[in-house]
Amino acid sequence: MSSTTPVLHMLCGKIASGKSTLAAELAGQAGTVRISEDDWLGPLFADQMSTPADYVRCSAKLRGVMGPHVAALLNAGFSVVLDFPANTVENRQWMRSILDQTKATHQLHVMTASDEVCLARLHARNAKGEHAFAATDEQFHRFSKYYTVPTADEGFTLVLHDAPE
Repeated sequence: MSSTTPVLHMLCGKIASGKSTLAAELAGQAGTVRISEDDWLGPLFADQMSTPADYVRCSAKLRGVMGPHVAALLNAGFSVVLDFPANTVENRQWMRSILDQTKATHQLHVMTASDEVCLARLHARNAKGEHAFAATDEQFHRFSKYYTVPTADEGFTLVLHDAPE
């Protein structure tokens, strides 16, 4: 381990905006661990999730376990790429609560992509069949309604990523 301050990388963006692709890239840095919500939700709860309310319930269970784990990794000197969507104020408050238990720095990566670009990526991703969840167009639009762009008053260091159209 290096003596540099660990970083909590958080990701904000609609479905198929590039969050997991960026997460994999960031996790390639030395001393960095990627923790993916999809990698855990799929095996644990896939048969229990068909509505946004189901997702919220299952994700809350997972966050309850992962929060202390992520804080422990950061306190041990590892940087963490938290590949959970920081798409709502509530989710970002949970992420802030993790940071508050550590001396880590942070970056909130905000992925900006049009709905058209996201849907095209989603269709391509679904066609490959390699992703834990194959969201439909209807699910994309339903979940996008909950997306809230972070504001400066939330106190995060924002890193903006624009997707090519």
